[in-house]
Amino acid sequence: MDIYLAKTQGFCAGVSYAVSIVENALKKYGSPLYVYHEIVHNTFVVSQFKDQGVIFVEDVKDVPKGNRIIFSAHGVPPSSIKEAKERNLKIIDATCPLVTKVHKEAVNFSKEKYEVILIGHKEHQEVIGTSGYVEPKYLHKVEKESDIESLDIDAESKTAYITQTTLSVDETKQMIDKLKNKYPSLVGPAKSDLCYATQNRQDAVKELAEFCDIIIICGSPNSSNSNRLRETGKNLGIESYIVDSADEFDLSILKNKNKVGISSGASVPRVIVEKLVNLIKKKYPDSIVHIFKNPEENIDFKLPEI
Repeated sequence: MDIYLAKTQGFCAGVSYAVSIVENALKKYGSPLYVYHEIVHNTFVVSQFKDQGVIFVEDVKDVPKGNRIIFSAHGVPPSSIKEAKERNLKIIDATCPLVTKVHKEAVNFSKEKYEVILIGHKEHQEVIGTSGYVEPKYLHKVEKESDIESLDIDAESKTAYITQTTLSVDETKQMIDKLKNKYPSLVGPAKSDLCYATQNRQDAVKELAEFCDIIIICGSPNSSNSNRLRETGKNLGIESYIVDSADEFDLSILKNKNKVGISSGASVPRVIVEKLVNLIKKKYPDSIVHIFKNPEENIDFKLPEI
């Protein structure tokens, strides 16, 4: 059996940034350390931090007054920041810089009185955060093409779009094209809001789909970018699965398969992929593992002082 590892592996720069901030805060301040929402959407990472004394909360009110709080990589709305300050919490912001870019676009479009169409999964933490940077009367959230058909924006109004950073590249392009057909004067960001890691990982899965019989995505069920990877493989006609850990992988699905492609979400540590590869090699000892050069290996974000 041949095992092909997608060229993109390990944390993206934004996830590495957020995880490093929590690690550094633990070293400097110790536990308990409060994090608003899961720092990244990965079960293994969150579990490891819990073991070190990190407490994840879904409500700022759950953090005792005067304590320290870290905002997750997905970003938070201004209302959460305001509430944290009112509780005299010491704020550490681990928002991915590429998400912060979208927040700034949201503020600028809103100030210029644009009707702002936010493309994304409405219940995702990133979309909840970004929504808070648009004046409510100008905000329109769309998740699927039928939502675009339901939009009722005056054709004479200035209209702009922004997006969640972890969407399907192909589906987002289709939605933007549909929006432009409906609103010909539509404007958008100078540079796509879809982050480089989203693009690279989906491209890597497309490459695997050219020659693999099956594609396995390592990623947690609540990870948007991991689920988009599975969908990318499936949409290309390749049997594709997502697994949170090697322990839950069903080896029987590899029966009669010769070329296995393995990729992982941007918040998945390398150890998860390594454990899956070892599991497969244990079952198929003659397996050959093929590794490609990672285009992201020199990308990182400067960490803030905490």
